Amino acid sequence: MQRSASCGTEEAVKNSANHDFSLDASVSDVEKAAVKPSDDAIAKDFVHSSDQNGQGLIDQKTLPNSDVSTLAEEEDEFPEGGLRGYLVVAGAFCGLFSVFGIINSTGILLDYFSTHQLKDYTSSQIGWIFGLALFLTFFCGAPIGPLFDAYGPRLLMVCGSVLLIASMFLLGLCTQYWHFFMVYSVLNGLGGAFIVTPCMGSIGHFFLLKRGNATGIAMTSGSIGGVVFPLMLQKLLPTLGFAWATRILGFILAGLLGIANLVVRSRLPRKPMGSLMNVAPDLTVFKDPPFALVSLGIFLMEWGIFVPLSYIAPYATSNGHSSAFGFQIIAILNAGSFFGRWLAGMVADMIGRVNTLILSILTCTIACLALWLPAENSTAMIIVFAVIFGFVSGSNLSLSPVCVGQMCKTEHYGRYFSTCWMFVAFGTLTALPIGGQILSVNGGSYTGLIVFAGLSYAAAAACLIAARVLKVGWKIKMVY
Repeated sequence: MQRSASCGTEEAVKNSANHDFSLDASVSDVEKAAVKPSDDAIAKDFVHSSDQNGQGLIDQKTLPNSDVSTLAEEEDEFPEGGLRGYLVVAGAFCGLFSVFGIINSTGILLDYFSTHQLKDYTSSQIGWIFGLALFLTFFCGAPIGPLFDAYGPRLLMVCGSVLLIASMFLLGLCTQYWHFFMVYSVLNGLGGAFIVTPCMGSIGHFFLLKRGNATGIAMTSGSIGGVVFPLMLQKLLPTLGFAWATRILGFILAGLLGIANLVVRSRLPRKPMGSLMNVAPDLTVFKDPPFALVSLGIFLMEWGIFVPLSYIAPYATSNGHSSAFGFQIIAILNAGSFFGRWLAGMVADMIGRVNTLILSILTCTIACLALWLPAENSTAMIIVFAVIFGFVSGSNLSLSPVCVGQMCKTEHYGRYFSTCWMFVAFGTLTALPIGGQILSVNGGSYTGLIVFAGLSYAAAAACLIAARVLKVGWKIKMVY
């Protein structure tokens, strides 16, 4: 599973005392900052184009005036690289590798648990273990933001590192259901939240114009980890057993997180902690129909995306393929995601972020229903599905927060982002348990599970299309 989230909002760096920088420059930068205007384009004059509400429209050669003025004011204040800046990127790469590499290997762990330690439990019960871990990682990211602003990354990353490393070392000792709940769901989930926000926030302290490239480099670590860890486990599990395989993962995480703790640092002045109510969800923003539809669309997209990411390996082995192929298909899917994230940014700059997300979600719908559903024991079709789905689903994760940003003014982005993602986190919590229950009800047949994923994607696309129509009408050629 993967998860990962991220869009750059430059104006919030210093304009608003109540606007949490860590939400704008950290959580909001996760992956989604890959979609940005080029450095040359930023240096030019922009003509502001807006809809009836004065927000959200992006032409190929335009940006909002507020963004342009902020760029002009802050361009000289950010190093935009240098040794310290790129060391922070390298450290963030290592930190995010540790978090999203494990998340993107969820399919392997789920398949192993269901056939070994937790073989007497249903797929839905096992799904809650991974769903809760994802929920804590994404839900707790926003409240951690003010802590990052007030105290910097060091203490947060030390806490996150201890939790993640402990999770891996203790995982091999788990034998009962509640053991996995405490060790994987709680320790791993909270540890991920303590690592992701500081890593992304620190990149935002050193980069403004090049923030998209910097965060994009850091976020490729998730896809690379999703290739490396499954292939490692394929070799380690049969030879050394589960306990030592997870301990070796723990040692690797210790090395990666050690590097991250040494080089990830902040640069901007600390901000007072203030009230935690500043990051609490603001439910009044759901009164805006386009935002409500986009939030619901992303929620449904989470239902769609985590089913293939988690169940593709068990699907392959249940249809007569070897366990080795189950490991390899996860690696193939994540390799496709690596390239898809990069291309999504370039395409979105040309045709618009919302347009690109809609197209990618529609493609995922087709891939699930036209390729995965009839694949069964066809090796070729499973591989083709994994490549295509991995490629297009990478843009699902990298564009969704950017689309949230187009539903509001820049200075309100932190509030909208935290509200949206605290809502969407419940989608990550429930996706796998629902999928597991569907699988159990159908007697182990994956037909209902795949249809659930495809219909979730279709409903997500409908919500995003409706939001786009409300904002810009039926103008198909509009770059939005």
